[in-house]
Amino acid sequence: MDKMIKLIKNADLYAPQHVGLRDILICGGKIARIDETIAGYEDLPDVDVYDARGCIVAPGLIDMHVHITGGGGEQGPTSRVPEINLSELLGNGVTTCVGLLGTDGTTRSLENLLSKCKALNEEGMTCYMLTGSYQYPTQTLMGSVIRDIMLIDECIGTKVAISDHRASNLTCDELIRLASDTRMGGLLSGKAGVLCMHMGSGANMLNDVFYALDHTEIPVTTFLPTHMGRNIPLVSQGIRLTELGGTIDITASDPAISDHSASEKIAYCLRSGADPERITISSDGCGSQPRFNEKGECVGLDYTSPKVLLIELKNCVFKEEIPLETALGFLTANPARVIGKAGVKGCLQAGADADLIVLNEDLDIVHVMAKGVHACDQGKAILKGRFER
Repeated sequence: MDKMIKLIKNADLYAPQHVGLRDILICGGKIARIDETIAGYEDLPDVDVYDARGCIVAPGLIDMHVHITGGGGEQGPTSRVPEINLSELLGNGVTTCVGLLGTDGTTRSLENLLSKCKALNEEGMTCYMLTGSYQYPTQTLMGSVIRDIMLIDECIGTKVAISDHRASNLTCDELIRLASDTRMGGLLSGKAGVLCMHMGSGANMLNDVFYALDHTEIPVTTFLPTHMGRNIPLVSQGIRLTELGGTIDITASDPAISDHSASEKIAYCLRSGADPERITISSDGCGSQPRFNEKGECVGLDYTSPKVLLIELKNCVFKEEIPLETALGFLTANPARVIGKAGVKGCLQAGADADLIVLNEDLDIVHVMAKGVHACDQGKAILKGRFER
């Protein structure tokens, strides 16, 4: 039986900053204490003790872009991607995620999204959600974006698509109004109030966002463009956004589907002087990966998994030679700040949620803890959803 008190000994601690060898005491789902040595608990009957000697202990990963109810649909009803299971998230080190809708905002409803979000929270991880979808005017649950963010506990912001042939082609004024409502909802509720913008391959790129920043008082932190690694011109605009204090989200890539890795784009950003604290990585988990020809016709379709986050972490460290603590920041502390959970999620410190991953020297998962519960053992998920086999 999983015990409420746990002691992790001899951890090479990345918080995500490299701290060195430490012991970690967990109580009631929170980190109670971190010290060079914590003694006196080993022989108590109500304490689980783990020896992490030779392993790295880091915060649990935060995936800010997961189609928890499934995405897709670009090739008709049979191309709808299934919803995600708890074990697929936890088994890949994801202890916190943000669920959202994608291309299909009709059969993939916000009601279903909220219910799935609640289910994942009940099953043992932490899940938030965004209102809206690709389409504009924005579909909501409570009648407006502001009301959704204020009145739905799990809702922290809004989703929309721009610069994409599947988007609603909203005008600059409409984007400004949506961002303003999202920010107001965040202010009134004490939440992040972030506008996540699916970025397509259109020529307009982030031009409407820069227009909004130049002509309004909306803070740059309200805007979160995702899928920013599509091409170098878009990456270059993203670097400009980070220079203004914004954050860009780069989608991880499965090498079985695409040869355009996020780690390469991130290395390009860093060489160009981008602030590493202004970059995040997300998986687009269970989102479709369609391939379109020059006529805009869908000629192929696949979908991805949260497993790509660990693939990109390894690529960042072993291929691009980015320091581990910097690479971990893309998946922990940086997204925690974006979703308004700095100091609670994405870090290992006293008072933070006890979400953590234990990695071997090859950065493979050994253990995962979610809110202090042992969720993955020796790389295999042991905490599963009700109907998982």
